[in-house]
Amino acid sequence: MKFFESVSPSRRLLALFLILTVLPAAGLVWLGWRLLEQDRALEAQRAMERREYAADLVAGALSRRMAVSRRQLTQSGEASSLVSAPDAVVVTFQQNDVRDIPAGRLLYYPAAFHDREVPEALFLAGEQFEFTYRDYAKAIEQFRALAGSKDPALRAGALFRIARNERKQGNRQAALAAYDTLAGIDGVSVAGVPAGLAARQARCVLLEEMGRTEDLKRETDALLDDLLNGRYRLTRPVFQLHAEQVRRWLGRSEIAGSDRLALSAAAEWLWQEWQAARSSGASVPDTTTVRLLDRSLTILSITTQEGLSALIAGPRYVEAEWLLPAQQTVPAEGLSILLRDAAGNPVNGPAPAESGRPSIRLASDTGLPWTVAASAAPAAESESFASRRRLLLAGLALASVLVITTGYAVTRSLSHELDVARLKSEFVAAVSHEFRTPLATLRQLTENLADGRVTTDERRSAYYQTQRRATSRLSRLVERLLDFARMEAGALRYHFEPVDPGRLVRDLVDEFHSVTATGGHEITVSVDPALPPVYADPEALGQALWNLLDNAIKYSPGQTAVWIDAVREGEFAAIHIRDEGLGIAPQEQKQLFRKFFRGSAALTAHIKGAGIGLAMVDHIVRAHGGRIRVESEPGKGSAFTILLKLEAS
Repeated sequence: MKFFESVSPSRRLLALFLILTVLPAAGLVWLGWRLLEQDRALEAQRAMERREYAADLVAGALSRRMAVSRRQLTQSGEASSLVSAPDAVVVTFQQNDVRDIPAGRLLYYPAAFHDREVPEALFLAGEQFEFTYRDYAKAIEQFRALAGSKDPALRAGALFRIARNERKQGNRQAALAAYDTLAGIDGVSVAGVPAGLAARQARCVLLEEMGRTEDLKRETDALLDDLLNGRYRLTRPVFQLHAEQVRRWLGRSEIAGSDRLALSAAAEWLWQEWQAARSSGASVPDTTTVRLLDRSLTILSITTQEGLSALIAGPRYVEAEWLLPAQQTVPAEGLSILLRDAAGNPVNGPAPAESGRPSIRLASDTGLPWTVAASAAPAAESESFASRRRLLLAGLALASVLVITTGYAVTRSLSHELDVARLKSEFVAAVSHEFRTPLATLRQLTENLADGRVTTDERRSAYYQTQRRATSRLSRLVERLLDFARMEAGALRYHFEPVDPGRLVRDLVDEFHSVTATGGHEITVSVDPALPPVYADPEALGQALWNLLDNAIKYSPGQTAVWIDAVREGEFAAIHIRDEGLGIAPQEQKQLFRKFFRGSAALTAHIKGAGIGLAMVDHIVRAHGGRIRVESEPGKGSAFTILLKLEAS
């Protein structure tokens, strides 16, 4: 308490302000921040509950959707409705057969099932002419007789051999024609290869030998279409062999059909699992996922007495047929569902950006072939929480701005009050000194005269002149203070009339010489005789010029020259008062016309003054609609210019 009473009132006011304003505001900000954190934690808890609920709903809906798919799989008539997406296929395995629905969805098959092919013995006579006697014409004649058969297998074998012999004879065009006819026969094989595939492959080889690039490209495109549309029932090695040849002919790094390649690889994997299960007496899992060709495929299978039926589904099928319908049962927005296989790989596309910890449902708990993960998107938050957060942050920001603004205003006010108090103290001291000097002079002179110490008339006259100057100085000081008080109160009245600036300057200098001691200073006057009059209050304007002239002499110790000029500058009358005195620092020139302000040079030189002269000059000039200009350099003097509008240009 004693410490608080020992500090100055201004500092006590600042401390009281900090206690009553800043500290409660800081507490309010802290409480608001804590409330925001609690609200965020509550919202996170609610978001977790929504994710948990969504994970349960989605897992249950997925189980129901897969049960429907399983029921459709057991009914052969509905199996085709399961494969709406291009990355799904239904396969049926039997001991001697593999079928895919829709037909041709697989690019290759897990086992070799050859089409019908006639025995080699039927072509023995023609082949004897071809290989033994090298009589290709006779061989063609023998094979042509068989080419007219109604049996597609016999006709295909004959055409294949005719083309071969035509090629050996150098009749490449005839060989191409025979291969072209052979390419249109389906369902039979030649040399263990589907007839159409053998024909197209042979045509490509022949066209490459002939250098027919455009024809080769067209034929290769047709062969590629046949391979990708599943026209031929091939095993994986045969398919890869022909696909590699097509890739080479087309000059590509890879060929299309990645979805079907993955389905074919999954069918081959499932066939091997089924064969292993049959050998061991085990069974194939009802649902599983397998990672092949950088994608996870889901397999839904049913074992029957005849064999195995299975739905092989890729990521797009899982997304469209199972996951999206399941997600529609979730009421919450901003949630994403990700399915992962046993190795943690995403099943339904790339993993989305997540916010917070996802809700997990393991495959071992749900009976699904995947782990279900429900997560919130990074920007997903309830609208109510976002609204509350914005409102609270706005309140905290407003409180902070209010505290900062109030603190700044109070600090500025205190600083201003301290400056005013200091300036007033200096002003009182300066005015006291200004009054003390002439009063002391008057007292001394009066005592000498009253005591009869002045015996000659000449000395008495000098004393009287000194008394007159002292009383004039006191009168000017009093009048200046009264005028300044009236200016501050706005009660000073001006009486404007046409005034000759040149005459006003001359009369002012003459009066200044008569009533003041210039200390040896020489005042040089220069007036433009053609200078028009100005509309001014001669007494107030004279007082402003008197103050400037008095400052020029006062602040020029050691320099005797002072100049006062009255000239025309455009539409203005310019009155310059220039000296070679102390000068004014640049950083202080903007503060010269503030009341009670005194420059550092004057304080250093111990030049007394009240600090109101230039403030009065500025007030008078502005009241006349003019302006004042200052040019100064420390150590080189100052020049003040009053600019007044001319009455007649």
